[in-house]
Amino acid sequence: MVDLRIIDLPGTWQHFTIPVSEVDEAFFEAGVPFDGSSLRGFRGIEHSDMVILPDPATAVVDPFAPVPTLALVGFTREPGLTPYLRDPRTIAARAEAYLQASGIADTSFWGPELEFFIFDGVQFSVEQHAAHYAIRSAEGFWATGAGGAEHGYQVRPKTGYAPVPPTDATLAVRTDIVRALQAQGVRVEMHHHEVATAGQQEIDLRFNTLVRQADTVMLYKYTVKNTALRHGKTATFMPKPLFGDNGSGMHVHQSLWKGGQPLFYQAGAYAGLSDLGLAYIAGILAHAPALLAFTNPTTNSYKRLVPGYEAPVNLVFSQGNRSAAIRIPVTDRPAAKRIEFRTPDPSCNPYLAFAAILLAGLDGIRRGLDPRALGFGPLDKNIYHLSDAERAAIQSVPGSLEEALRALEADHDFLLAGDVFTEDVLQAWVDYKRTTEVDPVRLRPHPMEFALYFDV
Repeated sequence: MVDLRIIDLPGTWQHFTIPVSEVDEAFFEAGVPFDGSSLRGFRGIEHSDMVILPDPATAVVDPFAPVPTLALVGFTREPGLTPYLRDPRTIAARAEAYLQASGIADTSFWGPELEFFIFDGVQFSVEQHAAHYAIRSAEGFWATGAGGAEHGYQVRPKTGYAPVPPTDATLAVRTDIVRALQAQGVRVEMHHHEVATAGQQEIDLRFNTLVRQADTVMLYKYTVKNTALRHGKTATFMPKPLFGDNGSGMHVHQSLWKGGQPLFYQAGAYAGLSDLGLAYIAGILAHAPALLAFTNPTTNSYKRLVPGYEAPVNLVFSQGNRSAAIRIPVTDRPAAKRIEFRTPDPSCNPYLAFAAILLAGLDGIRRGLDPRALGFGPLDKNIYHLSDAERAAIQSVPGSLEEALRALEADHDFLLAGDVFTEDVLQAWVDYKRTTEVDPVRLRPHPMEFALYFDV
């Protein structure tokens, strides 16, 4: 079989499977028609005819398919193969083209660090008269009670960073994930248990160019979920599934290059970062409230973005400080000089998130912004140990998805540069998020409200 995959606007893969006997040159030249009205955030039923144009460079053998299957990612096209401007992969490709046309750089490299949880099981329901969720994890610290696991090696809250087995009970699952990724041509640098109890994980990917890395993020999530199921478990990239412990982020390392030379390095400068790199940082931090509508695009994202759980809520940059929104990793190698935007989380659509971050950084360069003059640091102190007056001077990220959406409505001209995003796709994004996510959460009673208010 040949499996053809595209991504919808919120960021989920959809697929169509074709017998290999039906694949010929026309498959790659004319594409495969499909109903665009059935994909979230795409067309209405009155204009539903669309085409998937396969990208041969994405071909991998799917290790989870029941028969030998070649999987390819495609672009969504209009009939006649005109680019569809709501297609996230098309938006990412246009961002790369805009970078090259800008003359600032010709290549951007991206190295996201996706965190996730592996649970033994999960149940949830939302009804008119009831709502609940329940997570099962033999590794969870709550599992030491009566009826729970009895081996005594549970992970205490906030103490799960890199223990050896038997405390790290998910090593075998992670190793199988890595082997499956490698079999699909994905370079993995390292994997380890993360900070939270109940099976928080991280597998680090080798850096790549923007569209290719967004493709890899989708393949990564697909591989993690399917491998977990093979082990009788379930995986989630939900940013904050557990109360009272760390959530899952997606720290995004990035750099710009031109003519094979890195542009972010300058010997003797603060953190070894060039003026161009500083301006890039300034663009990200200046546009951060709007950016979060794409990099932290769920209501649950803002359960993670609270002080005290290593979440980078402070809009400052720093050398090596992990409590800052942007960290400049310490290295003297020019080729390794990069910045790390720590605020994003893995619920995002990577094509849209990477494209938006790049456009914000380029806007900072184009306008010659200086993060120091704008009050964004550098801040090399432990932010949680600052005085009240010092903390009050630090700008913070939005406190909710609705705040981020309002910021996007007020500040989005930088996303329209080079026709990368359009007013249409931005409005579609805001409308979808409000009607499908913000309002349903806002309008429903929360179980905690019963605990607080039932007896008023």
